[in-house]
Amino acid sequence: MAEQSTSEAAATRSNRPDGSGPGTPLQTGRGNTTIADAVVTKVAGIAAREVRGVHSLGGGVSRALGSVTQRVGIGDEHSQGVSVEVGEREAAVDLTVIVDYGESVPQVSQAIRENLIKRIEGITGLSVTEVNVAVNDLYFPGDDEPEQPARVA
Repeated sequence: MAEQSTSEAAATRSNRPDGSGPGTPLQTGRGNTTIADAVVTKVAGIAAREVRGVHSLGGGVSRALGSVTQRVGIGDEHSQGVSVEVGEREAAVDLTVIVDYGESVPQVSQAIRENLIKRIEGITGLSVTEVNVAVNDLYFPGDDEPEQPARVA
């Protein structure tokens, strides 16, 4: 009887017909776990907001639409500006962000990628294949303040 080395045995176990290897945290011998797009969307939205230099997510239209849908109870602030594609083992994320003026856009974008990958992979067990960041505006302090009324009529 020929004995297999440890690496040969591992290679044999990892050659499943579906290519899934010896199993992932989401696919085990005792059952499968599926992650909804909404879960990944929320994790991505929260993770992006954790990054220094990110003022908010979404473009002007999506922010306006998002605030209306939130007021009527059908929207979620965590999903605004976030689009995901979720497979059985992988996820891809597209983000639209507004960066604080004075911050380095390349550095903020890289920090967003790193934090999203860490959070999504840690929380969901999915492998993140890409994080695309679209910066569509800069936030200047005072942009949110209403205009002062004229002192004379």
